[in-house]
Amino acid sequence: MKTRTKGILFFAVVAGIMLTSGVTIAIPSAFFGDPNEVDTQIIVDVRAGIPLDNYPPDQQDQYCGTGEAISNRYVKEYKIPTACTQPLAITTDPHGTVWFAQTNSGNLAKFDPLTEKFTEFDNPVWDNYFQALSESVGEKIPARSMMWGIDYSSDGSIWYTDGYHDALWKFSISDESYDRLQYPNPENSEGVFPQKLTVDGSRIIVNDLLGSRISFFEFAQVGQEIRTFAIPSPMEDSITSGFTLDSEDNVWYTTWIPDETGILVKFDYPSYEIEQATSTAPQGLLLQEFIEFYQFPTEMNTPNGVTVGPNQKIWIADTSGNFFFSFDPETEEFTKYVTSIPHKDSYGNLKLPTYSSNPYWIEHHDGNLVMNEHNANRIAVFNPESETMVEYTVPSRNPNWSDCEGIDYCGLSQVFDFTVDGSKIWFTEWVENNIGVVDTSIPLPFTIDSEDNVWYTTWIPDETGILVKFDYPSYEIAQAESSPEWFSQGLLLQRFIEFYQFPPEMNTPNGIT
Repeated sequence: MKTRTKGILFFAVVAGIMLTSGVTIAIPSAFFGDPNEVDTQIIVDVRAGIPLDNYPPDQQDQYCGTGEAISNRYVKEYKIPTACTQPLAITTDPHGTVWFAQTNSGNLAKFDPLTEKFTEFDNPVWDNYFQALSESVGEKIPARSMMWGIDYSSDGSIWYTDGYHDALWKFSISDESYDRLQYPNPENSEGVFPQKLTVDGSRIIVNDLLGSRISFFEFAQVGQEIRTFAIPSPMEDSITSGFTLDSEDNVWYTTWIPDETGILVKFDYPSYEIEQATSTAPQGLLLQEFIEFYQFPTEMNTPNGVTVGPNQKIWIADTSGNFFFSFDPETEEFTKYVTSIPHKDSYGNLKLPTYSSNPYWIEHHDGNLVMNEHNANRIAVFNPESETMVEYTVPSRNPNWSDCEGIDYCGLSQVFDFTVDGSKIWFTEWVENNIGVVDTSIPLPFTIDSEDNVWYTTWIPDETGILVKFDYPSYEIAQAESSPEWFSQGLLLQRFIEFYQFPPEMNTPNGIT
């Protein structure tokens, strides 16, 4: 699965693309809303009501939730106090406070893990924006968006994206105030959609999904000045999705044409910065001077999430299947990995040739890769060194997103985003109005040794118990070689296990490794 690049396959497209110099401008006052401004000429009152009102009654169960928060041994959920906020982008600050964007209210909310209390911050700038928008068309416009990107800034603010309304939002934690920055929309662009967002020092990096570019916003240390710059896609009619930075500050991102082809792009940002500062070229710099690109393997269809993992390998989540991939910049090779398929409680009565977990985003933390398998209602943790994966099931399910007729426990909560903070993985449930947390520090009740044997404990409280070794490789061989008649009756368990009696002083053997 090896590919080569350096201006071969798409050179005809790349060769004509110029990188315009970054421009430093004073931010117009119109870019930011005034939280104290109130429009006195009300034509359509869009501020009356609650987020639940943005959906008609027959859609509220589907988009706003169907039950209470649920928990299990490894996952704990929390119900957001305001109904139907549709939480999406989520992050944590250095103090461990959880922040998330509410796509159906325009508000930012925080959750304190110590007190388990929510605080939701009203956004008057959002209200004023939709007030003006509704007045311009003479009818109420539902005040909702999709907010996929969020990050904490060291100046004590939270930044997040507003995909439907071409904006970036800044929330000042100390002032509890909002500012709105209009996302640039070039004249030759058919549309923009700011999606994921990363704060990197004094700059903010955003992928423009529909505008097919990576945008940079660099803020001056004094005053309201901003330097803007964008990397256009090397491919025409493509979309640009996830991005990440490696240890040398190179930007890696995916750009692709749905159902056709795509590439992994490496942009040499440090070299561009040097050349841009010294260049006198009136038309700007050539894109091909600063990028390398790598053709995706044919089985990669929807490469959304991207991250840098151990040994500076690039990891990519493929949202349309059960696959995720690694890319080694040294060998220029892709390697494919697979999740487990979803359980029936995710798809219900739906009959398909195959079922997909749809890993969406992927992040590296402490040697592991974390993914949200949103079509399997799971958070996955993959260890690339041992090539083992633990998949944690999110308890809540909304039956309106699957074929769940006649099934009590069925559906999806649409886990669209997550963030990692130490041993905790925080996530949002877009259609159940919950946030939740996976505690990866809790030991698993089994372990797998170097020969793929499964070890686990089983015991009777206050009586006795055993340590069990299950010879999974031998079971797999026997299962494959068994006749249909024999296998229908099952394979004898004792052929594949060994067990060891616990000493009498062992009472509660939970964790094992």
